[in-house]
Amino acid sequence: MSKRIIYDQINQITSMLIGVGLSEQQNFPSEKDGSIYIANHPDLSITLKNIPYSDIYHVLDSTKNYNIKMIDGALIQLMYNFDSSDTLVKYRLAFFPSPSLEEFQNSPDIYELDEIYADVILKNVVTTPIRFDYDPVNFIQIDHPKSHVTIGQYKNCRIPVAGAMTPNIFIDFILRNFYNTARSKYSVELNLDPSCIYEHCIDDLERNIVHLSFASPQRSK
Repeated sequence: MSKRIIYDQINQITSMLIGVGLSEQQNFPSEKDGSIYIANHPDLSITLKNIPYSDIYHVLDSTKNYNIKMIDGALIQLMYNFDSSDTLVKYRLAFFPSPSLEEFQNSPDIYELDEIYADVILKNVVTTPIRFDYDPVNFIQIDHPKSHVTIGQYKNCRIPVAGAMTPNIFIDFILRNFYNTARSKYSVELNLDPSCIYEHCIDDLERNIVHLSFASPQRSK
């Protein structure tokens, strides 16, 4: 899975989300020295540690530090790093929902006629950030899986994931679980091909605890 394929997927995803009206604002990706990043925006992850989630969100939003800003205010980041041999060495794929959905939830009559808002106007919706990381250099069996997901900014939350995720797989996960009504409505337009994926990298012990999995590539015989 080359850097070019990943870069092209992010561009295609951005265009598709614009096309179906799910993206309110966006930054197309840039690529340099093996990194695929958000154009003109530095990585702020270190500076945003140990501060309230609402502050994290507002910093990212005000500085436009995202690939996609969804119609409900959620921010999506897709950042990958490759080495000189075009091998994936690290990524961060993040979903930062707006900490306040009051505009939608307090005036549902404005939005309920449009199906793409159906998943955010319910009063019981609780916004929770989700981040997928691939970081094999810092691998520690079970404690720090090569590929893992963190839910809710918990410091030691690293749920093992079977393998590294492509942009298509990540975005399909986000749409399927948080924008399911819109995903169903625009299933033809949102053509997220899942066929190109990385080999699984999960440790044998991690398979025996709760983890996330998805189809592995077919090996040639």
